[in-house]
This record gives sequence, C-alpha cells and structure tokens, in this order.
Amino acid sequence: MFALSDLELPIVGAPLAGGPSTVALAVAVSEAGGLGSLAAGYRSAADVREQIDQLRAATGRPFAVNVFAPGGEPAPPSAVEAYRASLAAERRPLGDARHDDDGFDDKLAVIVDARPAVASFTFGCPDAAVVARVHEAGIAAWVTVTTPAEARAAAAAGADALVVQGVEAGGHRGTFDDAEPGEYGLLALLQLIDVDLPVVAAGGIMTGAGIAAVLAAGAGAAQLGSALLRTPEAGTSEPHRRVLAQADRETGLTRAFTGRTARGIENRFQRSHPDAPSAYPEIHHVTAPLRAAARADGDAEAINLWAGQAYPLAVERPAGELVRELAADARARLRALRN
Repeated sequence: MFALSDLELPIVGAPLAGGPSTVALAVAVSEAGGLGSLAAGYRSAADVREQIDQLRAATGRPFAVNVFAPGGEPAPPSAVEAYRASLAAERRPLGDARHDDDGFDDKLAVIVDARPAVASFTFGCPDAAVVARVHEAGIAAWVTVTTPAEARAAAAAGADALVVQGVEAGGHRGTFDDAEPGEYGLLALLQLIDVDLPVVAAGGIMTGAGIAAVLAAGAGAAQLGSALLRTPEAGTSEPHRRVLAQADRETGLTRAFTGRTARGIENRFQRSHPDAPSAYPEIHHVTAPLRAAARADGDAEAINLWAGQAYPLAVERPAGELVRELAADARARLRALRN
C-alpha cells in the first residue's frame, strides 16, 4: 500500500475540484516526482473512470483520486429559497436546489475497481466500513481534517494519512461540519494534531520556504493548490487566471457561492452576499448556472475565485518544472538549517 515515504518529492497536488483539476495537471505533478491528484467532485462516475484511464495511460507513477464524503442533513428549504430569491438581481440563470451526495457510492465503486494509489476524502470522514473497503483493494485512505478532533475521528476510522488543512487554504474548508468550520492556522494545527499518522500539510504553501517550514514542523509532504492554479496544465478559467495574475486583492471566507465555507479572492458577488446560509450542496446547485454564464462572459465579479491567502506568489510556469523547483529549494533550505 502506498505511503508518503514512497514519494520522490514531498509534494502533493491538491485536487482542485470544479474546473482547475485536469488529467494533464495530475500527470505533470506525478511525473515530476510528487503525487498528482484527480478531483472526482462534481463529475459523474463515468467521467471519473474515463479520466483515471487517461491518467494511467499517461503515467506509471502513483496518483490520488479525491471524493467528497457524504454530507449531513438537507438545509431548511426556507433558508435556501430565501437566498435563491435574493439572487434574482444577478440577472443570470439559476438552478434548482437539491440535496445529494455527489454520487459517492458510484464513485467509490469506480475507485475501488481502478485502484489508484490513494483515495482521499474531504468534507467529512468516511466510516470505517468504507475505509476497510478501500484497504481491501490495496488503496491508501487519506482524510482531510481541520481540527484535532477531526484528526482523531479520521484515525479511529482507519485513515492511513491526514491532509491537515489550515484556515489559510483556498477553496472549500475540508471540515466535517460546516456549522463549525475549523479555523486553525496551519502551523498551529500541525502542532496540535495528537494522532500518530503521517501528515500532508495544506494551506498557504507557495514556496520552497513554505514547504521546508511544514516539513520541519513534522509533515511528510506539502499539498500545493493555489500554487498550481496558474500552470498551463490547470483548467483554471480565464477570468480566474486574470485576477490571480493581478494579485492585488484580499481573500476571505464565504458561503455565497456554494453554501459551504470556502476561501476565495473577494469580488462583488462575495461581498454582496455575506449572510449566505450553510446549505451545501443546495446553494452550489442554485448558483452553478449563474457561475457558468459569468465565466463564459469573462466576468470575474460573479464567479468563485478560490485561492489561498498567499496566492499572490503563484507563478505562470509548467507544473512539473514548478514542483521540481520548489522541492529543490525546500531541500536546500532544510540543509542550510542543519549546517
């Protein structure tokens, strides 16, 4: 079974569901010596199977497939409908609210059959039976955690490694309960985790210095997300790339786009809806057509601009080249500390 110590370079590519995740990006990270990740979120099980096949045809290196763990109970319909009504002024199409589990069982079946090196889970902790099923297929199970309590729950379920996500991270919080999203900074959280499992550190890591810092703090690898958004292999949209390159705005936490707490570069839509309810995936389905139309129009003010706090350090460079460069810099910095 795959272990973090098997990596040539201590770098994991974040899944980046919702557009930036591509086969080409996962291949580039894995071929460079890290662990590339494929996001199954928002895709059909058939699409996930096809992408895994493409990935495997392009590289013999290990890779991960990330799925959203099933969520909790549906949100109160009245809160969702009130929010939906408030979006009428956007004058773009809206979708119907619905509560689903993103096809979890079907995607899990695809993963178990395809046998990637790692099945990673976010938005919650799979139960012990799911982890056992993954293990029976020879696949390592990783769980994203944002608090010490979540880390203990993941360990109890049988996780092989933890993706420890600090509040600096871009995109959705991996917290188990959106009503109480983890708000720990990454370095504080790394020190507070009290279970004996390998750790992948995530959140605000953009440079060799950042990688060296989390390795020195006990992580076995660093997960890069925002650092990869400007690479040519990423499926990042044109308006999103444009704002990333400008690097002149702050990020903030919001539920405005999906009903689940996430960090993005602040824009008009995010500022206009500070009181969006905790209602995932209902609000995600409501705003998906609106966001798709805004992307097609090149309107960066009405789409989710997911990015971590250190996103201004992102560079436009091939992913494999970037991964190798950052790993080399991290190793040089760690050697310098030892001397």
